[in-house]
Amino acid sequence: MKRRLSVPKDLRDFAAVFSKSGYSCYFVGGAVRDGLLGRPVSDWDAATDARPEQVKGLFRSVIPTGIQHGTVTVRWRGASIETTTFRVDGEYRDGRRPESVAFTGDLLDDLSRRDFTINGMAVDPATGEVVDPAGGMDDLAAGVVRAIGDPIARFTEDGLRPMRAVRFAARFGFSIDEATFAAIPATLERFRLVSAERVRDEFSKILTCDRPADGLRMLYDSGLLAEFLPELTACAGVGQGGPHRYDVLGHSFAACLAAPPDLELRLAALLHDVGKPARRAEAEDGSLSFHGHELESARLAAAALRRLKYPNAVVDAVSRLVKHHMFDYRDSWTDAAVRRFVARVGLEWVKPLALLRLADSGGMGAGPADPRSVMPLIERVESLVAKDQAFGLKDLAIGGDELAAAGWPRGPAMGRALAELLEAVLDDPELNEKGRLLDIAARIKGKYGVGD
Repeated sequence: MKRRLSVPKDLRDFAAVFSKSGYSCYFVGGAVRDGLLGRPVSDWDAATDARPEQVKGLFRSVIPTGIQHGTVTVRWRGASIETTTFRVDGEYRDGRRPESVAFTGDLLDDLSRRDFTINGMAVDPATGEVVDPAGGMDDLAAGVVRAIGDPIARFTEDGLRPMRAVRFAARFGFSIDEATFAAIPATLERFRLVSAERVRDEFSKILTCDRPADGLRMLYDSGLLAEFLPELTACAGVGQGGPHRYDVLGHSFAACLAAPPDLELRLAALLHDVGKPARRAEAEDGSLSFHGHELESARLAAAALRRLKYPNAVVDAVSRLVKHHMFDYRDSWTDAAVRRFVARVGLEWVKPLALLRLADSGGMGAGPADPRSVMPLIERVESLVAKDQAFGLKDLAIGGDELAAAGWPRGPAMGRALAELLEAVLDDPELNEKGRLLDIAARIKGKYGVGD
């Protein structure tokens, strides 16, 4: 019995435009896969025997998004439907796209050029019948990612396909077919041709899926991870002692899994200890220490993320989180200590750092971390914020203009004076009044060589 998949009416109407003009139209790829898995489908890609110029003649709004490869985007009832002419691909010289394509009138030819069996299916919108020449439905049922045809040929065509295999496996909780997985280390040379941006995008999707640790382990075991994050693979085999059940690499994977599915937090959790190999020291009694590893980790993380072309905002956020992840809050902290902590890390970073700290603890292998270990800190910070207390220079009752009016020249001395005023206010919030701060500034003029 053939499997059928229901296609929404608007999309059936879209396909009917083709059939009324004598063309065929199927929906292909991820939409079919996700529909068969019972997952929500957001993007429906179409494949047709109509040529791009013929598609343009059928619809009012057609955008030539990839017309050299037979792809146009059709605007239809508020949706954008990527529509590609049945094709077979020519030679892949750059490890990314075919140098040429040849259009074909046969859907099966088109499906045979795709990457994995679970992506090599099509659905006839008129009947709902699924076309599955490569056995994709069987692999969906078995939970397997398998290349169509020769996996080495598939991965040699497009060097990013190995990472896509890992992403699909991690996203769906699947395994990778043995022959398909074995083809990954055999085609790493082709993977090295892939741009950093494409690797970054695929990596980000792996990190933010439900099972990032599974994906990371597959990336490591296949040799892919060492190609773009050698700083992380250098953590393999680096023991930590104490409460840790894993080496630094295993701990990093577990911490990433324990972090919320936010890209910056998961990157920070994954990279927060990459400086440990360089900072590892063993005492005579066999105990281990990693003094200053958070600073080295922040440096290495920033360099790695820049190499992968992450936006500056992501690099800055992750390196800041990694740099400050070693805080150890205790109930014995005074309010002044809490204010100094906030002044050092930034008010907006308190909650993300608390989440990172929980992920770090949860990644030690003893089970999930107890949120109660950080909630008191957050509650105390919120209480101090409610009292309108100062945490940074922008919160001071005076600034550079007021100091300039009081005879302070603009420059390094003024900056140091403002920092000293902030220290005073962090100790005693009641000093944060214009008159009091100006009095303090007047008393310390001599210290900074400022004349009356």
